[in-house]
Amino acid sequence: MSRKVITGTRVIRTGMVNFVRNTWLSIAAMAVMIITLTIVLFSIITNATFTNTVAQITNKIDVSVYLKDTTTEAQGSDLANKLRSLPNAKSVIYLSKDKALERYREQNQGNTALLAGLSATDNPIPATIQIKPRDLNKIQDLRDYLNTTVNRQLWDDVTYRDDRKAAIDKIAHATDLMRRAGVITVAVFAFISVLIIFNTIQMAIFNRRDEITIMRLLGASTWYIRGPFVVETIMYGIISALISVLLIHSLFVASNSALQASSLGLLDINYASRYFNSHLWQLLGMQLALGILIGAVSSYIATKRYLKFKSK
Repeated sequence: MSRKVITGTRVIRTGMVNFVRNTWLSIAAMAVMIITLTIVLFSIITNATFTNTVAQITNKIDVSVYLKDTTTEAQGSDLANKLRSLPNAKSVIYLSKDKALERYREQNQGNTALLAGLSATDNPIPATIQIKPRDLNKIQDLRDYLNTTVNRQLWDDVTYRDDRKAAIDKIAHATDLMRRAGVITVAVFAFISVLIIFNTIQMAIFNRRDEITIMRLLGASTWYIRGPFVVETIMYGIISALISVLLIHSLFVASNSALQASSLGLLDINYASRYFNSHLWQLLGMQLALGILIGAVSSYIATKRYLKFKSK
């Protein structure tokens, strides 16, 4: 056991020495990996922020179905029950004419002239069914159901705030676009990172080819020779992950304090910052795991291919 510990210690120490020895190559490899990990982290935070924004707006939007005066309360309640069974109906509230009038008065308490006009006439407010959708992108499902022959004769009008729908559609489109662009960008930079680390290890093996040959002749195992290179690239991943998290943290600090910004276009910076702080350790762990994985896989492939060739 002590021999394995000594061997492992030597491998780690050699890997750290190689990391310092190949400073400029290490910086080049880490620069691309930092970009890759930063894009990954920013994409995750942006996606969570957009999802929260959509959820907040969705909770404030409902579809109002104004029933005809000829529609009985039993028919209105039956239609409401049917709507509740639809997959995209999060909640359905049926308001009779009296309850609809009561709510209308509560919403317009400050408008005395309007309330006085209502008191002078019969109840002009129709019975209403208010539907909160689960997914605004599937709002057409509700409309299609309401437009069926049986249901269409029960209501006069269906209202849905088109301006809010446009905002939702814009955010949903931006989220989908950001997700796709993030995946493609991360894939490209991850591939570039692997190539750069691959070439970095290849150059390191070439520079140490005589030393590796001697180690082979002395009976050193493949893992003893490969170990320092793997340790070196794992250090790339660890340092890159820490720097990427620090960059995102600095971005939020700058936007919140220096710029005094609460949003950047559709991006709610305040929520993004809170999400980042509340999930800091999970995000850091993910970054470390991804950085180590990229580095270790790149190193393993490079050493597996070139150590055999160079040692012959």
